[in-house]
Amino acid sequence: MADTIVSGMAGRYATALFELATEAGAVDSVKADLDRLAALIAESADLARLVKSPVFSAEEQLTAVSAILESVGITGLAGNFVKLVAQNRRLFALPGMISDFAALVAAQRGETTAQVTVAAPLSDAHFATLKATLAEKTGKDVNLDVTVDPSILGGLIVKLGSRMVDASLKTKLNSIRHAMKEVR
Repeated sequence: MADTIVSGMAGRYATALFELATEAGAVDSVKADLDRLAALIAESADLARLVKSPVFSAEEQLTAVSAILESVGITGLAGNFVKLVAQNRRLFALPGMISDFAALVAAQRGETTAQVTVAAPLSDAHFATLKATLAEKTGKDVNLDVTVDPSILGGLIVKLGSRMVDASLKTKLNSIRHAMKEVR
């Protein structure tokens, strides 16, 4: 975990939650609850507005978040954490806290995440091959966060930690276009 750096206010909250969850032996359940909450925030524009907007008072945010947590069954450490964040007027940083918590969990498990951008959805065979290749190169279990972006035309872009490999057709065509301009 020493090589994973989470910083700032979101990192401090995530680290505190991670330490509490580790002591309680509830890291997996807390991560599952936070992942569910992150998915809800991503799906609902109204919930995203509640989380990010400074217009709502701490009491309004706490009341709304408490009702949402209760309705989706997020209780215990994760539920109390989110309520504390709302009470402290830090709800706007919740997505960062969830992301930092996930990074701490991944580091503890020896996992890493690669952001992969492709022009079209990957087949199961291509997904498995890419995952195996990245695992072989890094020596870690690699989770793939795949984004489909048709504007890259073909190929893929892989970001893993501080390294990026851009093998997209769009970049190759731009390189050729640039080289052609220099020849003239």
